[in-house]
Amino acid sequence: MTAELVRGQNHPLTQTRLEIRVSAGAPVVAGATLSDDAGRVHGRDWVAHPGAPALPGLEVPRQAAADHRLAVDLDAVPEAAHRVSVLLALPTGPGDPDRFGAVAAPFVAVTGLDGSEVASYTITDLDAESAVVALELYRRQGAWKVRAVGQGYAGGLGALLTDQGLPDARALAGEIGEAVARGLARTVAPPPPRTAASGASAMADAAGAASHAASPGTHPSDGPPRSTQPQSPAEPQSSPAPRPAHEPQPARPSGRTGPVNYTHPGRQAPAPPVPAPTAPPAEPGQPAVPVAGDATGWSMDERLYNQVWGMFEDLARCVAAYRSAVDFADSRMEQELDKALSDPRSRIGGQGDAAREAARAKHGQLVDRAREVLDRDLAQLAAESAVVEPALPPAYAGWDNPVWHAYGSPMEIPMALRLGDLQLPESRGVGLRIPMLVRLPLERGMWIDSGRSGADALTESDELRRRALRSAVELAARLLAVYPAGEFAVHVIDPAGSAAGALAPLVRAGVLAAPPTAGVAGVSDVLARLTQRVDLVQMAVRGGAADALPPDLDTAEQLLIVNDFPHGFDDRAVTRLRYLADEGPAVGVHLLMVADREDAAEYGPVLDPLWRALLRLTPVPDDHLADPWVGHAWTYEPPHVPPGSRILEQVLEEVARARREQGI
Repeated sequence: MTAELVRGQNHPLTQTRLEIRVSAGAPVVAGATLSDDAGRVHGRDWVAHPGAPALPGLEVPRQAAADHRLAVDLDAVPEAAHRVSVLLALPTGPGDPDRFGAVAAPFVAVTGLDGSEVASYTITDLDAESAVVALELYRRQGAWKVRAVGQGYAGGLGALLTDQGLPDARALAGEIGEAVARGLARTVAPPPPRTAASGASAMADAAGAASHAASPGTHPSDGPPRSTQPQSPAEPQSSPAPRPAHEPQPARPSGRTGPVNYTHPGRQAPAPPVPAPTAPPAEPGQPAVPVAGDATGWSMDERLYNQVWGMFEDLARCVAAYRSAVDFADSRMEQELDKALSDPRSRIGGQGDAAREAARAKHGQLVDRAREVLDRDLAQLAAESAVVEPALPPAYAGWDNPVWHAYGSPMEIPMALRLGDLQLPESRGVGLRIPMLVRLPLERGMWIDSGRSGADALTESDELRRRALRSAVELAARLLAVYPAGEFAVHVIDPAGSAAGALAPLVRAGVLAAPPTAGVAGVSDVLARLTQRVDLVQMAVRGGAADALPPDLDTAEQLLIVNDFPHGFDDRAVTRLRYLADEGPAVGVHLLMVADREDAAEYGPVLDPLWRALLRLTPVPDDHLADPWVGHAWTYEPPHVPPGSRILEQVLEEVARARREQGI
């Protein structure tokens, strides 16, 4: 049960990994402070704000927005800190409201990683205040509780921080205002679950985690499917966010009857303040009319994300039910034929023929009935897909979606990114594809396999390499486009210079962090710099000294594209590459390999951990992804730019323009 708190009321917390969600009627700045048992903040390094959003156990958004997510891990909060205070303040820009009395009452909710609401508080009775302490999470006798505070300050954020004992409160408040004004904002993704698949990682994680499942086109050394370790929702990846990513794992389908349910009861989460659109009532006996965003969530993007995950689950279930029904029909026919043949008197003559014909007829009836149910469900899902696809934001949309023609540089990173499409053999007849979404920030690197696969063994190896490079460029362009300007940087290692043609769109637009690196010395230099960045950020995070990072350190997310591996790599470079694959994602350094695994066979099993750490993608359709629930082999199809389209160049030009405006 959700506790609806009033001012001063407290409620026990049974979980230590939480999200705090904020919904306001106007953009607000969200932050948090750590304080001792007397409520005193010891210094700037105990304040999480848009300019320095991460503290041990705490991360806040980097911009002013009407909706926020704050990530909290109470087990990681320093022992000296006894309180975590959640702060809200109105931005001080021109045209912004100057008091909370002029906007709708802010709503704050504490939720678990699965989206379940623990406690909520609507901050009422605010008038001239422009900053407020909304909630505090406090430690009492070894246990954590949440208290609704609602203490407002007419003097703004400076007065609030001064009241908490911060010596240079006014100066810090000014710096926070400047950081918000510069647009250094992005919302914070929910923290990753610590346990295996929570069903919230989205389609990419589930499918991604199982990408090494034994299936056509995979390598035997990849091993059996693994349970999902979501980064954050699931996947293919994706489960609803704890997020929808996705929620409790679906039960193994068996004997399902009836049409797909468009109310999606399996993915319902606590009702958010903003209701999702609902479909108009259907005529009796007619299927429900699909509506884009017909799922729960705090924003349209989150509702669409959850809806895509629900479509993935629905397709997995209805196909599993169909296959189960066909297996049952086959087994029953075999039993009846065995029974007919077991009687010597029925082996010859009309009696045996009649028994065999009856068994085959019954088998055909059962299969036809199962196919009828499947066709009905596939038609409903295809109708929903036809409504959802045009409504997807750029991060979720294919390159052929018109939304890209209105592209503008975003102010915050989205929940997820589309890596391609997923389909099953049974869904090809209706052209049904489910977007494969992976949560952002990325939790694992990717490997675009340029080698031959079982699904496309006839394509020439040189053509496969060209397609793999094109896929890498299109993926890098998509990542650059969905991140705010300056929040994402791309590096390229091309030891032999063989990727110059494919990399031309990125080079011409000027969106690479540096020209593509060639030669053994260049490979070593790039890997050394990125390895050093990982080490520095890890030490700063573990020591709670984010402000001590070198001023010239690029804090943007980093993507390293490695082409033609292992050419130009010595043993030391390979070791650094493995280190980046393992440790980089946690501190914002991601790996994108373009390689044929057979080319690296000379290293033997030493590289097996590297390949297993990466999500395998292919430049051509291939059925190498498997979900961990029912074991389907999903066909992955990469999201290529339509032939003759200039949308990639147009998007990169807009990215470059936004970067120039930021002085990058």
